[in-house]
Amino acid sequence: MNAYIAVTASYWAFMLTDGALRMLVLLHFHTLGFSPVQLAYLFVLYEIAGIVTNLSAGWIAARFGLTLTLYLGLGLQVLALLALAQLDPTWAIGTSVVFVMLVQGASGVAKDLAKMASKSAVKILAPDGGLFRWVALLTGSKNAVKGLGFLLGAVLLATLGFTAAVLAMAAVLAVILLAVLAFMPAGLPKGRKGAKFTEVFSKSHNVNWLSAARVFLFGARDIWFVVGIPIYFYAVLSDGTVAGNRTAFFMIGTFMAVWIILYGAVQAAAPKLLRADTRPAADLIGAARQWAWGLAAVPAVLTSAVVLSTGPQLWLTVTLVLGLLVFGAIFAVNSALHSYLILSFSKAERVTMDVGFYYMANAAGRLSGTLLSGLTYQAGGLALMLGAAAVMVALSALAAGRLDRSVTQTG
Repeated sequence: MNAYIAVTASYWAFMLTDGALRMLVLLHFHTLGFSPVQLAYLFVLYEIAGIVTNLSAGWIAARFGLTLTLYLGLGLQVLALLALAQLDPTWAIGTSVVFVMLVQGASGVAKDLAKMASKSAVKILAPDGGLFRWVALLTGSKNAVKGLGFLLGAVLLATLGFTAAVLAMAAVLAVILLAVLAFMPAGLPKGRKGAKFTEVFSKSHNVNWLSAARVFLFGARDIWFVVGIPIYFYAVLSDGTVAGNRTAFFMIGTFMAVWIILYGAVQAAAPKLLRADTRPAADLIGAARQWAWGLAAVPAVLTSAVVLSTGPQLWLTVTLVLGLLVFGAIFAVNSALHSYLILSFSKAERVTMDVGFYYMANAAGRLSGTLLSGLTYQAGGLALMLGAAAVMVALSALAAGRLDRSVTQTG
């Protein structure tokens, strides 16, 4: 339990800075005149790094241990924040884009090292019979903390400015890393010398189809989450003045924070909502498809609302806010089911490999969503962006429907 608490606390600290950094970068560069597509580019390498890192992290953790993998993630994030503080506002836009892409790439590596180590640790440390509850608690609380990070990033940008905010986060995370290094208890696997990199590629039918469902699920979220909706809200809320920008930053950060916190709260409550303690594993496997189809209806309805509107209007903005909160709640149940099922399908001796492969798929989904967020919003506005999200969720439901209910654990 002490090891679980230490892993969770360090993961919380990391995700607080991760959420704040995303909001800082998005809002800061939008005010500098970056287009939606250019803003999406800033996060592309972050997601590409996640694809490569999750495959590598599964092997690194199996070879060198979960504790070292967690330390590497925290340390690299500190270095990424320090590097970002060196950004010079006099640089050309192209130079700034490349520099931020590289730093965001390093941050993406850091995040996925920390995430893979933390999620895999739950499989090892969770008491018998409580896996769904413990993984939902870790994931849900993490997302609530990341939501606070979105708000923190917006507030820091409005009060301290970009550079001071980044340096402050680096300092706090460095203190957390030192504390974890000093007080991390024993309990996590140390690694095995014979671990081969080729083991990260799963041969399990269920792991592969669940990973496919994950690609489309997170692609559907990031299509609207990364660029489109924040930029739409900025256009509605800001009048272009310094005071107007500060108000817009605060309100956008508040919405993103509330969304993530709601997402995390529902995720933590998912085992109770699904009555997981009294249902057989086969029922939970089937529920992944049912909840995905329910989720697909939300962006479909929002797309219809946008098509019926004549432009930004109060009723449309309110509808989007309420609809996206509903999306977040249903999305959270889908995500919690996936996070439980990947650990259920994996055996302890290769959990880091399967979790790494699964989160590689997660990163691929975020990458596709990030690219489509800027492209669809710039090409077709809210209607095309939300319509694409509905299609992505439907594809996730189809992939989840291929899961074999007779198999609850694989090698």
